Amino acid sequence: MRPKRDVKKRKRRTFNQKKVCRFCADNIMFIDYKDLKTLKALTTERGKIIPSRVSGNCAKHQRAVTEAIKRARNIALLPFTLES
Repeated sequence: MRPKRDVKKRKRRTFNQKKVCRFCADNIMFIDYKDLKTLKALTTERGKIIPSRVSGNCAKHQRAVTEAIKRARNIALLPFTLES
């Protein structure tokens, strides 16, 4: 005979809600490198770019965000890194 499974030990599956790309939802086609408010929201406090799996951006807009952040860093609108 098979041993009975303990009902309490079963793991429930949790499903995370699919994140929606904020740029697709607002129908924004161009991400400006001079829009520092948007770009700062997509970087960490240390200056790293937040990945799309965390921010919810689609691949197309994540590439555009990355390019915009890199352009803003090159002309010193955003810092490359922040000192701790």
